Amino acid sequence: MSSITINVSLGGTPSKVTVHQAVIAGWTGRDPAAVQKHIKELEELGVKAPASTPIFYRVSAARITTAETIEATGTASSGEVEYVLLQTGGKLWVGVGSDHTDREVETYGVTVSKQMCDKPIAASFWAFEDCAGHWDKLMLRSHIPEKGGRVLYQEGAVAGMLSPADLIGRYTSGGKALAEGTIMFCGTFAAKGGIRPADRFDYEIEDPVLGRRIAGGYAITTLPVLG
Repeated sequence: MSSITINVSLGGTPSKVTVHQAVIAGWTGRDPAAVQKHIKELEELGVKAPASTPIFYRVSAARITTAETIEATGTASSGEVEYVLLQTGGKLWVGVGSDHTDREVETYGVTVSKQMCDKPIAASFWAFEDCAGHWDKLMLRSHIPEKGGRVLYQEGAVAGMLSPADLIGRYTSGGKALAEGTIMFCGTFAAKGGIRPADRFDYEIEDPVLGRRIAGGYAITTLPVLG
């Protein structure tokens, strides 16, 4: 089992957190029609429909990063904003990240594609208990540079996703908590204008009730494909 120690802020306190297990939850929408829309979006890229919804992919914990630049092979990868759950110190925390994925590899192996790219996260987390009472009000957004400007790539309320308790219960077969040191990416929205690559990806989660926001972003360095 791989592990990684990351420097993050937990509720405003700088902390070193060791992640032992990384999980990517896919097709997590509450609305079956929205789930089918995302499945269709990916099918248009040649990605097969999932065996079940939701589905939980394991990736190496070493793929989790707070770096401001990642490297990806070729030009077929792209990011997607997701709310992120972290179990550490006996508590559940919520943050935001990007499930950066190689779309070419995804057409023949979704599980493999999830392992191909680093998984950036913002370096701040909120205590889940502080936003649990107004959870469905939280918003996710992402932006990419395009045609000389910065365009909105994704936007939606977490109300469109299965709740943390639901995802945790399904992943743990009825349990109420993730194992200590587990980080879980919890699903995304369809891209406005379709999935496409960019040389930068910015993402955020907003809590309009408490008037706060966690934002992250990273540049993508393209590595050559030589055959």
